Amino acid sequence: MSVAVTVAAAMFVGVIAYGLFGGADFGSGFYDLTAGSGPRAAELRTLVDHSIGPVWEANHVWLIYILVMWWTGFPTAFAAAMTTLFIPMMLALAGIVLRGAGFAFRKYAETYAQARLFGVIFAGSSLITPFFLGAVAGGVASGRVPRDGYGDEFGSWLNPTSLVGGCLAVATCAFLAGVFLTADAARGGRTILADRLRARTLAVGVIAGLIVFAGLYPILRDAPTLSHGLRDRGLPLLAMAAGAGAATLVLIHRRRYRVARVFAMAAVAAVITGWGVGQYPWMLVDQLTINEAAGAQATLAGLLVVIALAVVLVLPALAYLLWLTQSERWSQT
Repeated sequence: MSVAVTVAAAMFVGVIAYGLFGGADFGSGFYDLTAGSGPRAAELRTLVDHSIGPVWEANHVWLIYILVMWWTGFPTAFAAAMTTLFIPMMLALAGIVLRGAGFAFRKYAETYAQARLFGVIFAGSSLITPFFLGAVAGGVASGRVPRDGYGDEFGSWLNPTSLVGGCLAVATCAFLAGVFLTADAARGGRTILADRLRARTLAVGVIAGLIVFAGLYPILRDAPTLSHGLRDRGLPLLAMAAGAGAATLVLIHRRRYRVARVFAMAAVAAVITGWGVGQYPWMLVDQLTINEAAGAQATLAGLLVVIALAVVLVLPALAYLLWLTQSERWSQT
């Protein structure tokens, strides 16, 4: 394995982490948006605030990690993607900013109308951000980003593969969030709320599964290189995703929420990994391989040192933060 491939693999670990932790964070907006009104809705929104409040900023560490690794280690590919996919990237960034602002301002709103407005901004931005990030992934994976950049500014992300990627990102985020919120409600003794979330999560899980596998058909026609990789190297991972997803639904149905979280994360991680393995060895499909897009060897070696330091210094702090938010004592505060 070359140094460039090692760095790319480390960067892709960040993609998986952001898809899992950031995805569960974004997906909470779906339940906030569909909560309705009245005391029951307030209880659900309070749970959302309580669940993501301590980690919603920390989750974006993964996005920063991915972008820094990308533009430092693979500058040619980064420049080509940013100049071609400028519109969806800016829309995703706007969603992140608006989402954070809505989440923070809702707590300090002076009137119910203001709180409702900020809540809609938070919830809506929570959905559009993963959609546009998924559309970016679809544009790259379908070979619509030319190696020299400045590709079709609309067709590069308004295409079947990007639409599948965007819808899949939203559905998997909502599914992850549903599993985590249901477990949080049950752990906090909110049995009625957990049962309501359980029903929604089961429905969202079925829809997410349908998108994953129904989406393979348009990808077969629209992204031949990716589809070949999915049917070849990525097939075991898609099978794993199907098995883990089905197990999650069964466990949620049986109210085994703690174990369900593990299988839900495994299912989403398998889908993301399958996409990446199917795209390998391309950084920009049909345009630049990982080795072709790599920067200077000294830069790549430096990145490996930074990654090692991050593993030692940053990961323990993030793990401790997640442990605190999932502890029994915290869940009852």
